[in-house]
Amino acid sequence: MLEVRDIDLHYGAAQALRGVSLQVVEARITCVLGRNGVGKTSLLRAIAGQRGISAGHILFEGMDISRLSPHERAGLGIALVPQGREIFPLLSVRENLETGFAVLPRRERRLPDEVFALFPALKDMLGRRGGDLSGGQQQQLAIARALVMRPRLLVLDEPTEGIQPSIIKDIGRAIAYLRDQMGMAILLVEQYFDFARELADTFIVMDRGEVVLRGEAYGMDETAVRARLTV
Repeated sequence: MLEVRDIDLHYGAAQALRGVSLQVVEARITCVLGRNGVGKTSLLRAIAGQRGISAGHILFEGMDISRLSPHERAGLGIALVPQGREIFPLLSVRENLETGFAVLPRRERRLPDEVFALFPALKDMLGRRGGDLSGGQQQQLAIARALVMRPRLLVLDEPTEGIQPSIIKDIGRAIAYLRDQMGMAILLVEQYFDFARELADTFIVMDRGEVVLRGEAYGMDETAVRARLTV
């Protein structure tokens, strides 16, 4: 579904990505691992169109989307759940969810039942302001907002960051459901190794803007991967 081919990305004179390639397949979870500052978020921003690449190509279902705007990519079915959640704190939970309607034709502008099946607590909070939710509830809201867009590719940037363990388990179950029952392609950036290992079908490890390890999760050399995650 998604193919990233040898992309470079710069912030001025600083190079954040160097020849990065990866593939994300339907009904599979590709996990990107690495320390802080190695380029993981830059990679996701490039895929979502938030940062332009300086070399290489990004293809979605065979179409080169390297020069498309973020809203054009969202309209094709790419949904990003950003690091830090970035919900609208003064809007209600319902209003936050409805911001996902922007890329949908009018006839499809309804909240999917799957959102509340995966995150039932949100149904009881529709009238509450997003900023009044706990960090874990806000993360659930951010994922739910992305699902309102009916994405074919879900991109998640460190969804476990600052989240209590019980919510981490709920988020893990939701991600697995989206893969197993809905056949969604998922790209997951994580630092929490155990969470990533439990979910990943394939993985890549980044260091200093490059891919240094990759493979199928069942053949992962855990010692080598953990060594790339420690400071």
